[in-house]
Amino acid sequence: MTEHETNKPHLPGSKGEHDLQIEFGNEKRALGFYNNQMLDYLNQPMQDFIAQQDMMFIASSDAHGECDCSFRSGGTGFVWVVDQKHILWPEYRGNGVTASAGNVKENPHMGVLFMDFIKHTIGLHINGIAHLSEDGLYDALPENIKKAVAEENATTGGKKPAFWFLLEVEEAYIHCAKHIPRFAPAEKDIDWGTDDVVKKGGDYFNVKADKKRGM
Repeated sequence: MTEHETNKPHLPGSKGEHDLQIEFGNEKRALGFYNNQMLDYLNQPMQDFIAQQDMMFIASSDAHGECDCSFRSGGTGFVWVVDQKHILWPEYRGNGVTASAGNVKENPHMGVLFMDFIKHTIGLHINGIAHLSEDGLYDALPENIKKAVAEENATTGGKKPAFWFLLEVEEAYIHCAKHIPRFAPAEKDIDWGTDDVVKKGGDYFNVKADKKRGM
């Protein structure tokens, strides 16, 4: 351990990022970010931001560190803030692979990224420990969240979640607006519960054809 590491107070993030901060001369800048932009809980503006979102990206990895990034969406506010340290969202039956949930069973660390492309072109990172829970969790939810869950189920044709993700917040911080594009929303008919292959995108990337050719 170097003298620098011995004297340095505990900081968020990984040893790898701290080493690179030293290598690139970014220690002071990074420390300013840690001190001024990062929390280990969700403050009220963060909670309000989450309540306005209708999509997010989730990142997970298995016990070997093999990574997966996935997309989630729903009605506005489909992710619920349970309290300052926890957020909750439903997982519905998808392609049957359950890659993210499978990773969490081996490695509970998860990263979530909310991106507002419409109003404020800003993002919110949340890193923490993910828990998988079935319907038992629903019974313990606050009444306002149960009501929101019921409203969300109405937008999905009454489709019931297969299980829930509960994320315990360890880090919460901004994704700066500088390079986030601004999008304009457009109408799209969504059949939330469909198993129709065409509506789900079909074989858009011609994977079946490639497999038949042995590629």
